[in-house]
This record gives sequence, structure tokens and C-alpha cells, in this order.
Amino acid sequence: MSVIRPATVSDVPAILQMIHELAIYEKEPDAVKNTPELLTAALFGESPRVYANIAENAAGDVQGFALWFLNYSTWEGVHGIYLEDLYVSPHARGEGHGKALLQHLAATAVERGYARVEWSVLDWNEPSINFYRSLGAVPMDGWTTFRLTGEALGAFGSDDRVMARG
Repeated sequence: MSVIRPATVSDVPAILQMIHELAIYEKEPDAVKNTPELLTAALFGESPRVYANIAENAAGDVQGFALWFLNYSTWEGVHGIYLEDLYVSPHARGEGHGKALLQHLAATAVERGYARVEWSVLDWNEPSINFYRSLGAVPMDGWTTFRLTGEALGAFGSDDRVMARG
């Protein structure tokens, strides 16, 4: 049995630990720069734009989390949910926590009139791909994710040939 609830400030250490575990699973063990302070500010600051849900077992032990934010469909004219991270601790996989987290997000989208829930998955992550397909999710064939980051972001963002107004 999985209980899904909104994350609280006291969950920040557990969420951050799971973020580190996810980075290891995704073969990027040194990539996490997030800190308790940054995560607390993002989730619980004055105007949070990032949200998290916690999956607990019947005993109240944290088993996983979903971290998400809103996106917007210009074609549909309404918001959607972008799932940044879904993680269930290895010892708790197969107990329904991941499915419960996704069902909760789907119910949130339906309740609020959002058009979709979407996320990215690494091409090599066959267990997750198979799990998502079993839920009825489909890959967005024909779309490639692009990311501008690091030095390229800094160089492009500081190009003085573009003048911002207001």
C-alpha cells in the first residue's frame, strides 16, 4: 500500500538523498549540485514553482518522491504537469509506489483541467520505459529534447547583441 502526500520541509533531507540515488542510477553520481537550502527555497519559498509529493508505505516510511512543475500548452491553452523526477527506493520497487505517484499526478491534472502529464526518460532505461508504457503513456516520437546549459548558456545568454526591454 502506498500513501501519497505533499512533501513538507521535514522531507527535504530524504528527497535530497533520493535525488543523489537517482543521479547514481542515471550514471551521473557527481552531477547533483542541489543543497538542502536550495531545495527548501524551491519547494517552500515565498512563491514556489516546484512541487513534490512523497510516497510512504503503511508504516509511514518514505519510499519515493515525484518532483514536478507546471508547463503550458499553447495549442490547448491550459497548463500541464512536467514531471522532473520520479524515484522509488530500490528496496521498495514493485510495491506500487511509482504507479501511485503517477496516478496522483494524473488525478491532479484532471482535477485542475490540465491537458497533460509529461516527462523524459533515458533511452537505455528499459525497466522504466516498459513501466510507463504499461500505464498507457506513449513516447513522443519525432521530438528531440534540447538543453542549453553551462558555458553555452552563459555565452549565449550574455550576448550583448540582444537588448531586453521591461
